[in-house]
Amino acid sequence: MALCARVHKGRGGDHARISEETVWRAAYPYLPLCAIPVSLCVHQNLYMFAGAIFINQALGLNIYLAVFLLLLITALYTVTGGLAAVIYTDTLQTIIMVVGSFILMGFAFDKVGGYENFKDQYMNAIPSVINPNISSQCYTPRADSFHIFRDPIKGDLPWPGLIFGLTIQAAWYWCTDQVIVQRCLSAKNLSHVKAGCILCGYLKLLPMFLMVFPGMISRVLYTDVIACVDPEECQRYCGTSVGCTNIAYPKLVVDLMPNGLRGLMLSVMLASLMSSLTSIFNSASTLFTMDIYTKMRPKAKEKELMIAGRLFMLVLIGVSIAWIPIVQSAQSGQLFDYIQSITSYLAPPIAAVFTLAIFCKRVNEAGAFYGLCFGLLVGLSRMITEFAYGTGSCVQPSKCPAIICGVHYLYFAIILFAVSCVAILAISLMTKPIDDKHLYRLCWSLRNSTEERIDLEVDDWTGDQDSSSMETEEEREEPGCFKKAYNWFCGFDQGEAPKLTKEEEAELKMKLTDTSEKPIWRNVVNANAIILLAVCVFFHGFFG
Repeated sequence: MALCARVHKGRGGDHARISEETVWRAAYPYLPLCAIPVSLCVHQNLYMFAGAIFINQALGLNIYLAVFLLLLITALYTVTGGLAAVIYTDTLQTIIMVVGSFILMGFAFDKVGGYENFKDQYMNAIPSVINPNISSQCYTPRADSFHIFRDPIKGDLPWPGLIFGLTIQAAWYWCTDQVIVQRCLSAKNLSHVKAGCILCGYLKLLPMFLMVFPGMISRVLYTDVIACVDPEECQRYCGTSVGCTNIAYPKLVVDLMPNGLRGLMLSVMLASLMSSLTSIFNSASTLFTMDIYTKMRPKAKEKELMIAGRLFMLVLIGVSIAWIPIVQSAQSGQLFDYIQSITSYLAPPIAAVFTLAIFCKRVNEAGAFYGLCFGLLVGLSRMITEFAYGTGSCVQPSKCPAIICGVHYLYFAIILFAVSCVAILAISLMTKPIDDKHLYRLCWSLRNSTEERIDLEVDDWTGDQDSSSMETEEEREEPGCFKKAYNWFCGFDQGEAPKLTKEEEAELKMKLTDTSEKPIWRNVVNANAIILLAVCVFFHGFFG
């Protein structure tokens, strides 16, 4: 399947947009309306809060001041650099993160005396300050702490939800999330896209060893702090009464590593968080300007789109900062459970549309749109009810009715996915189908078609290009130094882009739509995909 990217170049505002070869073209205009609150608000809020926790632990700053400083630094180079700056900094920061995290892992395992000693000590890591009225389940490590597949009823991550619920979330994130899609569309060719995705898969194997195990070691070394259950003790240690597990990793960095390496790890943590924030900033600007703002103002110029994208980023930042108190208390203060639960309530409808649009050509625009709306309402009803009653903690359980909140969020994701699929298919079957001439190479059954496809609709954003080209050279004035600096900072073009001939435009289109691969590199990436799959199966079996 081919993916074609139309990219509007501009520093600080590279707008990558899926154009002709989108796999779910009929539903795409409506997807961002659901994707923005899921991908952008939730993830940006999570990264800001995580960064603020680390700065708070390392420097002792107020959490809101830490958020402000983190956003200021991140927004500065995102605005001035755009997608190109984000990609280059992501590459550099990934190297720093991996190296620094390996060093911390070595120090942590050395401190506890190796993996076997770590397992024994973790199971005995019980805090010394215990309220007699609190159940032992709240402070005793789980018996299945070192297993991936846990009890389907009593497990905190039940194995059916882990396999199927997280797979639905993964399909949404890795296949439709703008942060991922934008990077794939910026690749040079299809082999680069596949290689980048496979590299991400290899890197995704590392967090178990570089983050999860060191975080568990932190409980062993600082049991009274990380494993606290008494609300007053937790409030004293980390400023929140529901638990202090969120500070496990930063506390390990601050207290365990020597001065020089501590500074390296500080840069590693901030680099990783800013890397995620820059991705979200850039994607937020792209989604809002190209898929919402241009619907309201089809003739908006490039400069107007850039300004609109930046203003939207400010609004998004404001909402995320206001949401921080909720993150602090949600899901017993555990960030992982918070992000997975919110995703379970909002992402399955998008995954349902994507999956059905590929494998069922009968799905149409009406089915996708109303199915998304229905799924979003169902998910929001669970999320709003849960927040209204509070997610509670082991010490103080939530009063949310069991019929609503009693279903584990991963099981809810499976149910919501199934309900959304039924709604999408039912509405699609009751409405007019899409002709095959619009679906060639966009769905599985027509993937090998060689006939020319006709788009359902053409781009409605004109950008008022003609009016600018009518200006003569004499009418254009050379901008002054201040104007040049302003244009550079905001990402506006310093001059007119060269106009392409029809032959050059046709050649460019051929390059953008070309999905051919060199046999040697195709075989290399395919072989690595098989190796990666085998490694994943091994780890699931070993830690299962």
